[in-house]
Order: sequence, then C-alpha cells, then structure tokens
Amino acid sequence: MLTSKQKELLLFINERIQETGVSPSFDEMKDALNLASKSGIHRLITALEERGFIRRLAHRARALEVLKLPESATPATAPRGRKEFKPALVATGQPAPEPTSRTVPLIGRIAAGLPISAIQEDNGQVNAPDGLPEGDEHFALVVQGDSMIDAGILEGDIVICRRTDTANTGDIVVALIDGEEATLKRLRRKGASVALEAANPAFETRIFGPDRVQVQGRLVALVRRYD
Repeated sequence: MLTSKQKELLLFINERIQETGVSPSFDEMKDALNLASKSGIHRLITALEERGFIRRLAHRARALEVLKLPESATPATAPRGRKEFKPALVATGQPAPEPTSRTVPLIGRIAAGLPISAIQEDNGQVNAPDGLPEGDEHFALVVQGDSMIDAGILEGDIVICRRTDTANTGDIVVALIDGEEATLKRLRRKGASVALEAANPAFETRIFGPDRVQVQGRLVALVRRYD
C-alpha cells in the first residue's frame, strides 16, 4: 500500500521516463510534488525502492527504473513548478528508424561544465528528431562535461537548439560569455544580472552583468548515442 505522495511520485517518474527516456531530477520531483526540500524526495524514493516499485541503476547518475505500478494507477499529476526542459531523446546504435529528410547542422561542441572556447565549423549533419518545429533555424552541438546531468544531459550527447537571442528564465540555453566562451546552462534572471545555473550540485552558479552574456540558442531536443 502506497501513500498518496509515494504514488504521485511513482507515476510522475514513470510518466517522465516514458516521455523522455530519462528519469526526472530530484529538483523536478520536488517541484512536481510541491515539497519544500529534496530530503522528502529522498525518503519517498527509498520507500518506493524498499517496496519493490523502483530500483536505482548502478554507476549511472540520477538513473531510476520503474519495476511496477500500483493496480489503481492513474495519470501522474503534472508538475506545478517551473517548466523544465523535456528532451526529445533519439538513441543511436539501435535499429535505425526510417530516415528523415530533415537534418540539423552539427557546428561543434559545447561545454556543460566550465566554459570552453566556442567552435563554429562544419561537422556534418544530424537527423532532426521527430516533432521539431518547421520554420525555425536549428543547430546541433556535442556536449562536453557533466554539469547538466540532473537535467538528463550527459557528456557525449548531441543537443539540438533553436537559434535565438532571447530566452525565458528557466530555459536551458547556449550562452556566449564575453563574446568568446560558450557554455550550456539554465538561464536565470536576477534583477539586472544574469545567472548561468548548472544542473549538478558540484558546479557553482555563475552570475554576470547583462552585457556579458549573449543567448545564442535555446535547447529543444537531445540525441544520445549508444555505441
């Protein structure tokens, strides 16, 4: 027998894995259940694991597997907090889907860690994920570093971004710092300042004046290779 919060969390985790292929971060779980801190999520996860509903996958960051659902399962409650990025995950190294006629230029690499020099060059093309909006200009970058792992973005992933110079607070963006360093981070606006926030507690949030950060694109999809 699950408590209402245990059931709500289990269904939310299952729904997110079904939608994106990646389990939600603890921050996303906390927001979805309207809890004040992540310690409550830790207790719920432990209870679900002890009851055999989920298991943690070893040697993988923030990886959960749903083993079963309660018989009275109903659709999970939608997150009531901030809107989070939900990657459109395309796995390669698996049986290939029907080829798509639409591709996105792969223009280099992007740091999900400490900023690195932006690389703008022709690295070929990647297939556009299903559902990518028509009419918008997109580009792809290979992720280097692990500062965004709690957002489901791992080193070696290919991020698909819509080219734009504007973004809302909470969006994951390609940000150019001082015109020469590029990084992939969540954008937060704090008064007149701009914060670039990691999704990994090992990395600090960096705060800049508004004239030091230029938004180059907003993350809309993710491609992951399984070689």
